[in-house]
Amino acid sequence: MDTRPIQDFYPDQWAHCYGCGRLNAHGLHVQSRWLDESTGTTISHFTPAEYHVALPGFVYGGLLASLIDCHGIGSAALAAHRAESREFGSEPPVRFVTASLHVDYRHPTPLTDLEAIGTIVDVSARDGRTHKVIVDVVVLAGGRECVRGHVVGVLVPPHFGQG
Repeated sequence: MDTRPIQDFYPDQWAHCYGCGRLNAHGLHVQSRWLDESTGTTISHFTPAEYHVALPGFVYGGLLASLIDCHGIGSAALAAHRAESREFGSEPPVRFVTASLHVDYRHPTPLTDLEAIGTIVDVSARDGRTHKVIVDVVVLAGGRECVRGHVVGVLVPPHFGQG
């Protein structure tokens, strides 16, 4: 099993996202991996910078929403590869975008190392391809759940963004 983050396999034309695009020099570079593929759980580690604040010492809520969004979408891509028994980087490309994002802020999130844990809730297929994945994500700071999210990702068609 390849342990590199799924975002490393996004085709260049789809790797510019502010949250997870490896080709965005100013982005967050969220990276999603399987935590336990057999249970459908994923993980992303993120360390906010001191300028990612809402109030001194606490992470800005928009950044937390971005972390949930991009980790949820990365988790959707992982789930699609698993459901289709595909290798990372195989053709046609697998890239999801957000159809729906819901975020609940449970506790103020301290400016410290964060873990985003995703759980694959549902995978829907059509014509042999995964077309929709639902993922629940929690963000932990020091083991404490601070934020919860619910992400619905839909498959990007291969021709998307090509004029």
